[in-house]
Amino acid sequence: MPKQSLAEQLDQAVQALLDRPGSAPPLAAVELEDLARIAADLRELPRQEFKKYLKADLQRRAKMSTTTVNPIRAGFHTLNLYLVVKDAAAEVLEFARQAFGAQETLRVKTPGGGIMHAEFRVGDSMIEIADSNEQYPPIPATIHLKVDDVDAVYQRALQAGGVSLRPPTDQEYGERDCSVKDPGGSFWYIGSPRGETHFLPDQRSVTPYMHVEGAPRCIEFLKQAFGAEEVMRHQTPDGIVHHAKMRIGDSVLEMGEAHGPFPAMSLNLHLYVPDADAVYRQALAAGATSVREPVDEPYGDRAGGVRDPFGNWWWMATHIKDVHFRWPRRRDGTI
Repeated sequence: MPKQSLAEQLDQAVQALLDRPGSAPPLAAVELEDLARIAADLRELPRQEFKKYLKADLQRRAKMSTTTVNPIRAGFHTLNLYLVVKDAAAEVLEFARQAFGAQETLRVKTPGGGIMHAEFRVGDSMIEIADSNEQYPPIPATIHLKVDDVDAVYQRALQAGGVSLRPPTDQEYGERDCSVKDPGGSFWYIGSPRGETHFLPDQRSVTPYMHVEGAPRCIEFLKQAFGAEEVMRHQTPDGIVHHAKMRIGDSVLEMGEAHGPFPAMSLNLHLYVPDADAVYRQALAAGATSVREPVDEPYGDRAGGVRDPFGNWWWMATHIKDVHFRWPRRRDGTI
Protein backbone atom coordinates (compact mmCIF):
# COMPACT_ATOMS: atom_id res chain seq x y z
CA MET A 1 0.00 0.00 0.00
CA PRO A 2 1.57 3.32 -1.03
CA LYS A 3 2.55 5.68 1.78
CA GLN A 4 0.05 8.51 2.34
CA SER A 5 1.17 12.10 1.97
CA LEU A 6 0.93 14.50 4.94
CA ALA A 7 -1.95 16.29 3.24
CA GLU A 8 -3.92 13.04 2.94
CA GLN A 9 -3.19 12.14 6.57
CA LEU A 10 -4.42 15.59 7.69
CA ASP A 11 -7.62 15.15 5.68
CA GLN A 12 -8.27 11.80 7.36
CA ALA A 13 -7.61 13.25 10.83
CA VAL A 14 -10.01 16.17 10.28
CA GLN A 15 -12.70 13.83 8.89
CA ALA A 16 -12.34 11.56 11.94
CA LEU A 17 -12.90 14.58 14.22
CA LEU A 18 -16.05 15.54 12.33
CA ASP A 19 -17.39 11.96 12.36
CA ARG A 20 -16.89 11.55 16.12
CA PRO A 21 -17.88 14.76 17.95
CA GLY A 22 -16.31 15.02 21.39
CA SER A 23 -13.55 12.52 20.66
CA ALA A 24 -9.87 13.21 21.26
CA PRO A 25 -7.66 14.23 18.34
CA PRO A 26 -6.71 11.07 16.36
CA LEU A 27 -3.13 9.90 16.17
CA ALA A 28 -1.25 11.47 13.29
CA ALA A 29 2.28 12.01 12.10
CA VAL A 30 4.44 14.06 14.43
CA GLU A 31 4.42 16.88 11.90
CA LEU A 32 0.61 17.01 12.10
CA GLU A 33 0.05 16.84 15.87
CA ASP A 34 -0.30 20.63 16.34
CA LEU A 35 -2.66 20.95 13.39
CA ALA A 36 -4.80 18.07 14.66
CA ARG A 37 -5.15 19.72 18.07
CA ILE A 38 -6.17 23.05 16.43
CA ALA A 39 -8.74 21.20 14.32
CA ALA A 40 -10.16 19.60 17.48
CA ASP A 41 -10.48 23.03 19.16
CA LEU A 42 -12.29 24.46 16.15
CA ARG A 43 -14.62 21.50 15.76
CA GLU A 44 -17.43 22.95 17.89
CA LEU A 45 -17.28 26.42 16.37
CA PRO A 46 -19.26 28.50 15.83
CA ARG A 47 -20.94 28.06 19.21
CA GLN A 48 -24.71 28.00 19.50
CA GLU A 49 -24.82 31.39 21.22
CA PHE A 50 -22.97 32.97 18.31
CA LYS A 51 -25.25 31.27 15.79
CA LYS A 52 -28.29 32.70 17.55
CA TYR A 53 -26.75 36.17 17.68
CA LEU A 54 -25.76 36.03 14.00
CA LYS A 55 -29.23 34.89 12.97
CA ALA A 56 -30.90 37.68 14.94
CA ASP A 57 -28.51 40.28 13.51
CA LEU A 58 -29.07 39.12 9.94
CA GLN A 59 -32.84 39.19 10.45
CA ARG A 60 -32.60 42.73 11.86
CA ARG A 61 -30.49 43.91 8.92
CA ALA A 62 -32.84 42.27 6.44
CA LYS A 63 -35.78 44.07 8.03
CA MET A 64 -33.91 47.39 7.87
CA SER A 65 -33.06 46.89 4.21
CA THR A 66 -36.74 46.45 3.33
CA THR A 67 -37.80 49.53 5.32
CA THR A 68 -37.70 52.75 3.32
CA VAL A 69 -35.95 55.54 5.23
CA ASN A 70 -35.73 59.03 3.80
CA PRO A 71 -32.00 59.88 3.53
CA ILE A 72 -32.89 63.44 4.59
CA ARG A 73 -33.81 63.80 8.26
CA ALA A 74 -37.36 65.02 8.86
CA GLY A 75 -37.61 68.82 8.75
CA PHE A 76 -34.34 69.28 6.86
CA HIS A 77 -33.43 69.76 3.20
CA THR A 78 -30.43 68.74 1.13
CA LEU A 79 -28.46 71.84 2.13
CA ASN A 80 -28.64 73.28 5.66
CA LEU A 81 -26.62 76.03 7.31
CA TYR A 82 -24.72 75.27 10.50
CA LEU A 83 -23.59 78.39 12.36
CA VAL A 84 -20.68 78.13 14.80
CA VAL A 85 -20.27 81.29 16.89
CA LYS A 86 -18.09 82.41 19.78
CA ASP A 87 -20.13 82.28 23.00
CA ALA A 88 -23.15 83.82 21.29
CA ALA A 89 -25.38 80.95 20.16
CA ALA A 90 -28.08 81.76 22.72
CA GLU A 91 -28.03 85.44 21.65
CA VAL A 92 -28.35 84.49 17.98
CA LEU A 93 -31.30 82.22 18.76
CA GLU A 94 -33.08 85.05 20.57
CA PHE A 95 -32.18 87.50 17.78
CA ALA A 96 -33.63 85.15 15.15
CA ARG A 97 -36.78 84.66 17.20
CA GLN A 98 -37.42 88.39 17.56
CA ALA A 99 -36.27 89.46 14.09
CA PHE A 100 -37.47 86.61 11.89
CA GLY A 101 -40.04 84.76 13.96
CA ALA A 102 -37.70 81.75 14.24
CA GLN A 103 -39.00 78.64 15.99
CA GLU A 104 -36.45 76.79 18.12
CA THR A 105 -36.87 73.02 17.83
CA LEU A 106 -33.90 71.69 19.82
CA ARG A 107 -31.32 72.97 22.30
CA VAL A 108 -28.56 70.85 23.84
CA LYS A 109 -26.44 72.58 26.48
CA THR A 110 -22.80 72.03 27.38
CA PRO A 111 -21.89 71.30 31.02
CA GLY A 112 -20.83 74.96 31.31
CA GLY A 113 -24.18 76.26 30.12
CA GLY A 114 -23.23 77.02 26.53
CA ILE A 115 -24.92 75.52 23.50
CA MET A 116 -23.50 72.28 22.16
CA HIS A 117 -26.12 72.02 19.43
CA ALA A 118 -29.40 73.73 18.62
CA GLU A 119 -31.81 73.80 15.71
CA PHE A 120 -34.25 76.51 14.67
CA ARG A 121 -36.60 77.05 11.77
CA VAL A 122 -36.91 80.26 9.79
CA GLY A 123 -39.75 80.14 7.29
CA ASP A 124 -39.43 76.81 5.46
CA SER A 125 -35.74 76.31 6.32
CA MET A 126 -33.83 74.71 9.18
CA ILE A 127 -30.64 76.26 10.61
CA GLU A 128 -28.31 74.60 13.13
CA ILE A 129 -26.07 76.46 15.55
CA ALA A 130 -23.48 75.82 18.26
CA ASP A 131 -20.96 77.70 20.37
CA SER A 132 -17.41 77.29 19.11
CA ASN A 133 -14.72 75.27 20.89
CA GLU A 134 -11.09 74.29 20.37
CA GLN A 135 -12.00 71.68 17.79
CA TYR A 136 -14.49 73.80 15.85
CA PRO A 137 -13.62 77.53 15.56
CA PRO A 138 -16.21 80.24 14.95
CA ILE A 139 -17.76 80.03 11.45
CA PRO A 140 -20.38 82.76 11.04
CA ALA A 141 -22.15 82.81 7.68
CA THR A 142 -23.59 84.94 4.93
CA ILE A 143 -27.32 84.21 4.67
CA HIS A 144 -29.82 85.33 2.04
CA LEU A 145 -33.24 85.53 3.68
CA LYS A 146 -36.38 85.91 1.53
CA VAL A 147 -39.24 87.71 3.28
CA ASP A 148 -42.52 89.37 2.31
CA ASP A 149 -41.86 92.77 3.91
CA VAL A 150 -38.16 93.63 4.00
CA ASP A 151 -38.69 97.02 5.66
CA ALA A 152 -40.60 95.57 8.61
CA VAL A 153 -38.09 92.73 9.07
CA TYR A 154 -35.19 95.19 8.90
CA GLN A 155 -36.67 97.27 11.73
CA ARG A 156 -37.30 94.17 13.86
CA ALA A 157 -33.73 92.99 13.25
CA LEU A 158 -32.32 96.29 14.52
CA GLN A 159 -34.61 96.23 17.56
CA ALA A 160 -33.43 92.67 18.28
CA GLY A 161 -29.78 93.77 18.44
CA GLY A 162 -28.70 93.52 14.80
CA VAL A 163 -26.28 96.05 13.31
CA SER A 164 -27.29 97.70 10.04
CA LEU A 165 -24.90 97.21 7.13
CA ARG A 166 -27.22 98.66 4.49
CA PRO A 167 -30.82 99.98 4.76
CA PRO A 168 -33.60 98.69 2.50
CA THR A 169 -33.00 99.68 -1.12
CA ASP A 170 -34.72 98.87 -4.42
CA GLN A 171 -32.32 96.94 -6.65
CA GLU A 172 -32.30 96.64 -10.44
CA TYR A 173 -32.20 92.84 -10.19
CA GLY A 174 -35.76 92.62 -8.92
CA GLU A 175 -35.33 92.77 -5.17
CA ARG A 176 -35.73 95.28 -2.38
CA ASP A 177 -33.07 94.30 0.11
CA CYS A 178 -30.96 95.29 3.10
CA SER A 179 -28.10 93.83 5.16
CA VAL A 180 -27.83 93.23 8.92
CA LYS A 181 -25.12 91.72 11.10
CA ASP A 182 -26.34 89.50 13.96
CA PRO A 183 -24.78 89.13 17.47
CA GLY A 184 -22.79 86.09 16.30
CA GLY A 185 -21.14 87.86 13.37
CA SER A 186 -23.25 86.41 10.54
CA PHE A 187 -24.40 88.66 7.71
CA TRP A 188 -28.08 88.48 6.77
CA TYR A 189 -29.00 89.70 3.29
CA ILE A 190 -32.75 90.27 3.73
CA GLY A 191 -34.78 90.74 0.58
CA SER A 192 -38.25 90.79 -0.91
CA PRO A 193 -38.80 89.87 -4.58
CA ARG A 194 -39.98 92.72 -6.79
CA GLY A 195 -41.28 92.27 -10.35
CA GLU A 196 -38.95 90.29 -12.60
CA THR A 197 -36.69 88.89 -9.92
CA HIS A 198 -33.58 86.72 -9.75
CA PHE A 199 -35.19 84.53 -7.08
CA LEU A 200 -35.92 81.06 -8.40
CA PRO A 201 -39.56 79.92 -8.12
CA ASP A 202 -38.64 77.15 -5.67
CA GLN A 203 -35.96 79.06 -3.74
CA ARG A 204 -36.50 78.61 -0.01
CA SER A 205 -36.63 81.19 2.78
CA VAL A 206 -32.95 80.68 3.64
CA THR A 207 -30.23 80.39 1.01
CA PRO A 208 -26.55 80.05 2.00
CA TYR A 209 -24.39 82.65 0.23
CA MET A 210 -20.69 82.06 -0.53
CA HIS A 211 -18.21 84.89 -1.00
CA VAL A 212 -15.12 83.12 -2.32
CA GLU A 213 -11.85 83.99 -4.01
CA GLY A 214 -11.98 82.20 -7.36
CA ALA A 215 -15.72 81.71 -7.86
CA PRO A 216 -15.38 79.98 -11.28
CA ARG A 217 -13.10 77.35 -9.75
CA CYS A 218 -15.47 76.93 -6.81
CA ILE A 219 -18.37 76.35 -9.19
CA GLU A 220 -16.44 73.56 -10.91
CA PHE A 221 -15.53 72.04 -7.55
CA LEU A 222 -19.20 71.95 -6.52
CA LYS A 223 -20.12 70.20 -9.75
CA GLN A 224 -17.43 67.53 -9.32
CA ALA A 225 -17.79 67.03 -5.57
CA PHE A 226 -21.55 67.21 -5.07
CA GLY A 227 -23.10 66.98 -8.53
CA ALA A 228 -24.22 70.61 -8.32
CA GLU A 229 -26.15 72.07 -11.23
CA GLU A 230 -25.35 75.60 -12.36
CA VAL A 231 -28.67 77.41 -12.93
CA MET A 232 -27.52 81.04 -13.10
CA ARG A 233 -24.25 82.90 -13.61
CA HIS A 234 -23.67 86.64 -14.08
CA GLN A 235 -20.04 86.96 -15.11
CA THR A 236 -18.34 90.00 -16.66
CA PRO A 237 -15.76 89.74 -19.49
CA ASP A 238 -12.94 90.07 -16.96
CA GLY A 239 -13.95 86.68 -15.52
CA ILE A 240 -15.50 88.01 -12.31
CA VAL A 241 -18.59 86.11 -11.18
CA HIS A 242 -20.83 88.69 -9.55
CA HIS A 243 -23.66 86.30 -8.80
CA ALA A 244 -24.33 82.62 -9.41
CA LYS A 245 -26.87 80.08 -8.27
CA MET A 246 -26.12 76.37 -7.89
CA ARG A 247 -28.70 73.68 -7.24
CA ILE A 248 -27.73 70.77 -5.02
CA GLY A 249 -30.52 68.27 -4.48
CA ASP A 250 -33.64 70.17 -3.42
CA SER A 251 -31.69 73.27 -2.36
CA VAL A 252 -30.04 76.36 -3.84
CA LEU A 253 -26.62 77.82 -3.03
CA GLU A 254 -25.70 81.37 -4.07
CA MET A 255 -22.20 82.64 -4.74
CA GLY A 256 -20.21 85.71 -5.71
CA GLU A 257 -16.56 86.72 -6.00
CA ALA A 258 -15.20 88.16 -2.76
CA HIS A 259 -14.34 91.87 -3.06
CA GLY A 260 -14.42 95.15 -1.15
CA PRO A 261 -17.31 95.14 1.33
CA PHE A 262 -17.90 91.44 0.66
CA PRO A 263 -14.79 89.62 1.97
CA ALA A 264 -14.28 85.89 1.67
CA MET A 265 -16.20 84.08 4.40
CA SER A 266 -16.29 80.37 5.07
CA LEU A 267 -19.56 78.49 5.33
CA ASN A 268 -20.33 75.48 7.50
CA LEU A 269 -22.86 73.34 5.60
CA HIS A 270 -24.81 70.22 6.53
CA LEU A 271 -25.42 68.28 3.32
CA TYR A 272 -27.93 65.41 3.24
CA VAL A 273 -27.26 62.90 0.43
CA PRO A 274 -28.37 59.34 -0.41
CA ASP A 275 -24.84 57.93 0.14
CA ALA A 276 -22.56 59.86 2.49
CA ASP A 277 -19.59 57.55 1.90
CA ALA A 278 -19.74 57.94 -1.89
CA VAL A 279 -20.07 61.74 -1.69
CA TYR A 280 -17.22 61.90 0.85
CA ARG A 281 -14.91 60.04 -1.56
CA GLN A 282 -16.15 62.14 -4.48
CA ALA A 283 -15.37 65.36 -2.59
CA LEU A 284 -11.84 64.17 -1.77
CA ALA A 285 -11.28 63.29 -5.44
CA ALA A 286 -12.40 66.81 -6.38
CA GLY A 287 -9.77 68.36 -4.09
CA ALA A 288 -11.34 68.56 -0.63
CA THR A 289 -9.44 67.65 2.56
CA SER A 290 -10.82 65.11 5.00
CA VAL A 291 -12.04 66.34 8.37
CA ARG A 292 -13.58 63.03 9.44
CA GLU A 293 -14.51 59.81 7.67
CA PRO A 294 -18.23 58.88 7.70
CA VAL A 295 -19.41 57.00 10.80
CA ASP A 296 -22.81 55.90 12.13
CA GLU A 297 -24.10 58.43 14.65
CA PRO A 298 -26.45 57.61 17.56
CA TYR A 299 -29.11 60.03 16.25
CA GLY A 300 -29.68 57.96 13.10
CA ASP A 301 -27.34 59.58 10.57
CA ARG A 302 -24.18 58.31 8.92
CA ALA A 303 -22.00 61.40 8.63
CA GLY A 304 -18.50 62.56 7.72
CA GLY A 305 -16.84 65.86 6.91
CA VAL A 306 -14.48 67.58 4.47
CA ARG A 307 -13.07 71.05 3.94
CA ASP A 308 -13.04 72.36 0.41
CA PRO A 309 -10.16 74.28 -1.25
CA PHE A 310 -11.99 77.56 -0.56
CA GLY A 311 -12.21 77.13 3.21
CA ASN A 312 -15.81 75.91 3.47
CA TRP A 313 -16.75 73.02 5.77
CA TRP A 314 -19.08 70.33 4.43
CA TRP A 315 -20.72 67.72 6.66
CA MET A 316 -22.28 65.11 4.38
CA ALA A 317 -24.85 62.86 6.00
CA THR A 318 -27.29 60.11 5.13
CA HIS A 319 -30.21 59.48 7.44
CA ILE A 320 -30.12 55.70 7.85
CA LYS A 321 -32.71 55.06 10.55
CA ASP A 322 -35.37 56.86 12.51
CA VAL A 323 -34.52 56.91 16.19
CA HIS A 324 -36.01 58.56 19.23
CA PHE A 325 -32.71 59.79 20.59
CA ARG A 326 -32.86 60.89 24.20
CA TRP A 327 -30.30 63.45 25.25
CA PRO A 328 -29.24 63.09 28.90
CA ARG A 329 -31.16 65.46 31.13
CA ARG A 330 -29.89 67.33 34.15
CA ARG A 331 -31.64 67.61 37.48
CA ASP A 332 -33.24 70.89 36.45
CA GLY A 333 -34.82 69.16 33.44
CA THR A 334 -32.70 70.83 30.76
CA ILE A 335 -31.02 68.77 28.06
